[in-house]
Amino acid sequence: MSRSIVRQSKFRHVFGQAVKTEQGYDDIRVSKVTWDSSFCAVNPKFLAVIVESSGGGAFLVLPLSKTGRVDKNYPLVVGHAGPVLDIDWCPHDDNILASCSEDCTAMVWQIPDHILTRPLSDPIVVLEGHSKRVGIVSWHPTARNILLTAGSDNLIIIWNVGTGEPLLSMDDHPDLIYSISWNRNGSLFCTTCKDRRLRVCDPRKREVVAERLAPHEGIRPMRAIFTRDGNIFTTGFTRMSQRELGLWDPTNFEEPIALLELDTSNGVLLPYYDADANMVYLSGKGDSSVRYFEITEEPPYVHYLNTYSSKEPQRGMGFMPKRGVDVTKCEIARLYKLHDKKCEPITMTVPRKSDLFQDDLYPDTAGPEPALEPEEWLEGRDEDPILVSMREGYVPPKSRELKVAKKNVLDSRPTTRRSMSTLETNSLPPQLLERLLEEIQNLKATVLSQEKRICDLEDKLSQYTNGTA
Repeated sequence: MSRSIVRQSKFRHVFGQAVKTEQGYDDIRVSKVTWDSSFCAVNPKFLAVIVESSGGGAFLVLPLSKTGRVDKNYPLVVGHAGPVLDIDWCPHDDNILASCSEDCTAMVWQIPDHILTRPLSDPIVVLEGHSKRVGIVSWHPTARNILLTAGSDNLIIIWNVGTGEPLLSMDDHPDLIYSISWNRNGSLFCTTCKDRRLRVCDPRKREVVAERLAPHEGIRPMRAIFTRDGNIFTTGFTRMSQRELGLWDPTNFEEPIALLELDTSNGVLLPYYDADANMVYLSGKGDSSVRYFEITEEPPYVHYLNTYSSKEPQRGMGFMPKRGVDVTKCEIARLYKLHDKKCEPITMTVPRKSDLFQDDLYPDTAGPEPALEPEEWLEGRDEDPILVSMREGYVPPKSRELKVAKKNVLDSRPTTRRSMSTLETNSLPPQLLERLLEEIQNLKATVLSQEKRICDLEDKLSQYTNGTA
């Protein structure tokens, strides 16, 4: 009698489950802009959602602990003159968020740890360089302050947000860019374009190092992401408008490693990749399900695991970095599903009987420390992410202020302002000079004490917000 052999995998029985209603986020007016981005970004501290707003673009930022109904007057992050199209949290600072908009700009924001009491309208830096709307923002995975933007002018610009200046630009794409994904160490990125080509680009050489025409034969939009092994996972459509996924080796684009037809539907499949588990979650706008697959080195290379299904269609999806999952419940991923008026967290769990830390489920993961400075990356150095252990769970560090040091053309000119130490003492009576110096010292001491008081109050507020007080 023949016995069927079942593939061994610790992720075979992963199951998805929506959290209880009171642990979700209600009364959020999700944006209705017709743009194929996630509309949602999440990290271990905050949830950000692009929302409807009058008179420009806005998005909502909530501490993860602020579940339940969101007040209709809750302060938004405003500043863009047109609808916001994409948002992305910085992987190296959980309080820094980048956004881009139809107003042809990208902006970088510092989000305070405490709950906002008034709308946040002052970005740290405004990045102006595109002539048409900016539809994609993506942080470099390992280098500090490096941000990529792509616009409808078919231009890709890489910025150093620490100085607010563009470092590199590429204009190799003849048509609209659909998606961009960095590889693990940030030496390359892959793009999909309306001209139906999949490209691998080296930004520092400003050249396309590999390309493939029509990895999916349909004319509908494609998506592509780099896997940890350097292969490229793609989603697209067949000639008969069936949705399809593929796995490609960028050093040999002739034949796919795997090509798999899924179903017939109009929604573009957005891939969310877990590098630690080598799993991909596929979510289509308008779908009410999330499919997930495991990528391995054995045929058929892309293994279907399961589908999480619900009744409500999704408007967008956020994907929590691995350092934000709950290791005590064997949670390996958490997705944030956007409905029309709410955001619903979905936990992906591996069933285990033991309550102990599961080493095989949680290898060391990418931490918040950057491996490179912008200058090192620009000079040609590449480093993999600095890893952190998940054994004790992850505690987000305190907010670090991002300082933008812009070069000023006036810096080279002689300054006309003189400090008190350079004043000619002959021009002032000694008593008046002493009084002025004493008053300056007193003012400095007052300012320092007030700053300390503000820091103490913010710390106390953030403790109450995070429930640690």
